[in-house]
Amino acid sequence: MRIGIVVNPDAGLGGRLGFKGSDGRAAEARAAGAEDRAGPRMNLALKALQSLLSSSLNRSDVDLECLGWSGRMGDTWVPESTEKMSFTSLGSTPTETSFEETSQLVQALVDAGAEAILYAGGDGTTRDIANTLESISKEAQEIPLIGVPGGVKMHSGCFATTPKAAAEVTLAFLLGDLRCAITEVMDLDEEIYQEGIWKVRMYGEAWTPSSPRFMQGAKEQVERTSESDTIEGLAQHVESLLSSQDDLMVIWGSGGTLRRMGEFCGEKLTLLGIDVLGPAENGQRQSHTDLNEQQLLEVIAKHVDENGNQRPRLLLLSPMGGQGFLIGRGNLQLSPDVLRMIGIDNILGVATPAKLIGLNAVRIDTGEVELDQVFQTKRFIKILQGFRTTRLIRIEEA
Repeated sequence: MRIGIVVNPDAGLGGRLGFKGSDGRAAEARAAGAEDRAGPRMNLALKALQSLLSSSLNRSDVDLECLGWSGRMGDTWVPESTEKMSFTSLGSTPTETSFEETSQLVQALVDAGAEAILYAGGDGTTRDIANTLESISKEAQEIPLIGVPGGVKMHSGCFATTPKAAAEVTLAFLLGDLRCAITEVMDLDEEIYQEGIWKVRMYGEAWTPSSPRFMQGAKEQVERTSESDTIEGLAQHVESLLSSQDDLMVIWGSGGTLRRMGEFCGEKLTLLGIDVLGPAENGQRQSHTDLNEQQLLEVIAKHVDENGNQRPRLLLLSPMGGQGFLIGRGNLQLSPDVLRMIGIDNILGVATPAKLIGLNAVRIDTGEVELDQVFQTKRFIKILQGFRTTRLIRIEEA
């Protein structure tokens, strides 16, 4: 079988820098020291797929031919060919890449007979691929998409939960074990975001293998105005912690629930950023807004007593509605180094009743396999669902 490989080399570059997306800012991100994200995650997915193809799980003895371009949009991230998985180059990656090059590559993959497209990027990459397929033909529009999560924000339903899950889905598709279904292509509405409103908008549809376990599903907007009292109760819980511990540092994750909680607490939080409310100094708590990875490391590292011992810290995170991701979607500033400095036992999930409906587990994708396994070993994480009301919720296996 033949599948197309597409890597957006610029996707995810701005995540740890606190950018809300990497479109048009790749050069800025690289100049600031950003490292490739989408490519290495595609490499993880393909290595896992190669291993699966050579295992007993490949019961139909499927051989896979990967199609793509040489260079950063393709074979740079493809492991060395084996008997079960090979790579065929259809051209070379241009020096500069944009949505136009993505569109050209997708057209080449369709012309070469790709039966599915495995791609690494974010929501912008998904939109580019889906729009190109739609412009080619109705038949091309039905080519299944399997996304390796490699961007800053991933709201679309085409994405697997992790690179390893993308490999599992691809093998199941190759073996005919998964049916394909239509899912939503979603992205942040950039126009109204400039007005301070966070709304995820549907831009189209795409076909993707249907796997509730391994595919993340599309982002849902589940908060309702009737939950204002609940959110106020959540905020009061946080306020009670702050009032009882003068030296407590609170790191606020992104999202509408936490921002509205911040309003009840008298704090103006950024919608898509990571903010820190530090301990009181001269009766006034110190606030730091929209911090990137390096700034978070610096601020948190200073939160120690005179003997160098860590002072109390708390990371508040709200799971993404419809997907359940607590870490790894829209908060890449919380890198493995930042999470270790905070301490995974100092993480508190926050969710309203509407968001908890149907949420049987939360998902963690730190970007580092070893740290993901630490969370897996923990098995459960505490979720605040009302004033002084918490519950334990399972951490989904990768």
